[in-house]
Amino acid sequence: MRNTIKRHDDFLMTDQDLNARCVWFYVRAKPVKISGDPRFGLTVTKKTFKHAVDRNRAKRLLRDWLRFNEKYLCDDFDYIFTARKPILDATRDEGRDAMRKALHYIKKLRNEKSAE
Repeated sequence: MRNTIKRHDDFLMTDQDLNARCVWFYVRAKPVKISGDPRFGLTVTKKTFKHAVDRNRAKRLLRDWLRFNEKYLCDDFDYIFTARKPILDATRDEGRDAMRKALHYIKKLRNEKSAE
């Protein structure tokens, strides 16, 4: 499993970030800061999820989907996942499939960007 992003500055967006979205989450990919150390970060806000139980469940689901689809992550990107409210209604299989599609889309964007 990858390391996690912990510093606030590493979560900030730039115009060069590749992103994908689905009903349950947003995902952004940023170039790695330290070569050979790709990381991921989870954003589950109090504004979106009022109860700690819901925030913890959203993080647990994202981590499970991420672990299942780890082979689709690019080693030259840090990934930041932001949970959306409907994630609490998602099933494990639906989420895993959505995560796979989002990661494939980011990989496609990266290939298009590098071809330019």
